[in-house]
Amino acid sequence: MTAPTIPVVFIHGLWLHATSWSSWTELFTAAGYDATAPGWPGDGETVELSRKDPDSIADHGIDDVVAHYTEIINALDVKPILIGHSFGGMIAEKLLGQDLARAAIAIDAAQIKGVLPLPLSALRSTLPVFKNPANKHRAVSLTLDQFTYAFGNAIPAQEAAELYERWTIPAPGKPLFEAAAANFSAHSPAKVDTGNNARGPLLLIAGGKDHTVPETVTKATLKQYRDSTAITDFQEFPDRGHSLTIDHGWREVADACLTWLARNDLQPN
Repeated sequence: MTAPTIPVVFIHGLWLHATSWSSWTELFTAAGYDATAPGWPGDGETVELSRKDPDSIADHGIDDVVAHYTEIINALDVKPILIGHSFGGMIAEKLLGQDLARAAIAIDAAQIKGVLPLPLSALRSTLPVFKNPANKHRAVSLTLDQFTYAFGNAIPAQEAAELYERWTIPAPGKPLFEAAAANFSAHSPAKVDTGNNARGPLLLIAGGKDHTVPETVTKATLKQYRDSTAITDFQEFPDRGHSLTIDHGWREVADACLTWLARNDLQPN
């Protein structure tokens, strides 16, 4: 009897549409995985539809997104591998900690409860949301200048503008407010079970020039897993910013993910 193909579920972060994973899903499908990239609750099927209906995107918090992907995972025949970027990386970490995934890769993942560094560049990147408390219940869009600083600071300005036009959508402000308050809340939705010894392997990836999730945040996240005996690896791309999953260098990051999966015997038969 043929073993089932390993599913890989890609999870996008704030301000990017799920279709921004299209090159990744094609690559992983060609490598033999069953690759999909479902959107967050409220997302439209396309970038255009998402931009037209920001109210559907608004007011979804971390727990809503976790529940959404839990439902998707429960419909699969076997546990998937999760690959998430930014807040999608945090969601992947939470789901892995809940034993809902075979393994996870968190790329420039948003900070989880317990992570203390809050670099100035991260504050500036999220200022479009935090400048108005009412944005907690709204969906907020970035301007091109804001996107270029938060995502595209390590790539040419023209490429940043092209990525902005191709992939950006409004993002719910609620997850950012929840993450910001995580260390002041005993039951924060940004809490991850970092002590789970029975979970699958985890790879944390950092971009050395990332303004939104600086490498200091990812390294501080790695320290949160120090008491777990499960596999937790770290890889840095020193010259990459927050756009590393969608810009011209995406393939280098994707190939590193495939290599790590193979090293941990997580490739298709």
